[in-house]
Amino acid sequence: MTDEMMTLRALVEKTPDADILRDMIGFAAQRLMEMEVGGLTGADLGERSPDRLVQRNGYRDRDWETRAGTVELRIPKLRKGSYFPSFLEPRRMAEKALTAVIQEAYIQGISTRSVDDLVKALGMGGVSKSQVSRLCEEIDARVKTFLDRPLEGDWPYLWIDATYVKVRNNGRIVSVAVIVAVGVNADGRREVLGMDIGPSEAETFWTDFLRKLRRRGLRGVKLVISDAHEGIKAAVAKILQASWQRCRVHFMRNALAHAGRSGRRVVSAFIATAFAQDDAEAAKQQWRRVADQLRAKLPKLAALMDEAEPDVLAYMSFPTPHRAKLHSTNPIERLNGEIKRRTEVVGIFPNEAAIVRLVGAILLEQNDEWAIQRARYMTLETIASPER
Repeated sequence: MTDEMMTLRALVEKTPDADILRDMIGFAAQRLMEMEVGGLTGADLGERSPDRLVQRNGYRDRDWETRAGTVELRIPKLRKGSYFPSFLEPRRMAEKALTAVIQEAYIQGISTRSVDDLVKALGMGGVSKSQVSRLCEEIDARVKTFLDRPLEGDWPYLWIDATYVKVRNNGRIVSVAVIVAVGVNADGRREVLGMDIGPSEAETFWTDFLRKLRRRGLRGVKLVISDAHEGIKAAVAKILQASWQRCRVHFMRNALAHAGRSGRRVVSAFIATAFAQDDAEAAKQQWRRVADQLRAKLPKLAALMDEAEPDVLAYMSFPTPHRAKLHSTNPIERLNGEIKRRTEVVGIFPNEAAIVRLVGAILLEQNDEWAIQRARYMTLETIASPER
């Protein structure tokens, strides 16, 4: 049977029938790619579907060398993320597994010093640090494409926050701020919009970060949610001209510090009555009543409430169904927690490029998870306009 198959293959390759076989291979390959891309996008080519996860973005041409000759492929492209045909991936599974282990080890926060031991524990040969670096460069290209992608459409809601990691800089170990932005677009879907690294959370740093987002296409921002950093507030007013929401959770921590241990529970419940109101005006009136009633015994707390009122209650002017997600930075806290967990395993980064590689890969991973979720983060009908 083997000899007959070899003879048939040789005959096909030497006769015009090779053209037929090549066309058949091309047709089958194209159908397979369309099926795979259909699974990624949630809809077939040209199909209008409310379940669509991502838009197509044309094709790229590639020659595929087969025993029947060169097959011209048209590989579909996506607007967000990437696609590569499964049948073109390397066939040597050991090498593929080794690469995946090393890359995944880095993404999971395992330092490069530990990668060699990890690979040996899996029964494979050791790898050098230079090999690790070369393999990690493959991650860099994907991360850069993700972080520099154009931002299309309107982004009504934007959450921004920072965490700190340690890095070597000119022979010293210093802490740097890693800031992340997450937004919700007009379709009600959540995406990671960008990240940056700086020496501190100064206003100039936040201003430069928001300008970079604007250059990539960020527009239509109505509300920015963050902690009470004056640099953020000033940058938002200057670059985005949007409302600013001071994280309610962070505010309550600051407020209760003025209440004393015995009075924290009562004060917390008292302030919460303002958050329970149905509209912005009622919330403001209740807020002032609470502040006035606390003024005699807790003047510092009352003064804090006077100062923070417009910022803590900014979210009350937006649609009721959205308020639970707008009043604090909680929607981004889980992501920051994952960043912190993985970066702490590394400890001290060798340089800022390594921070971008790891944190960028974590953000890309999270963004892909959000992209395949069928349910929208917010409903399109209510995101159109705030309740003023």
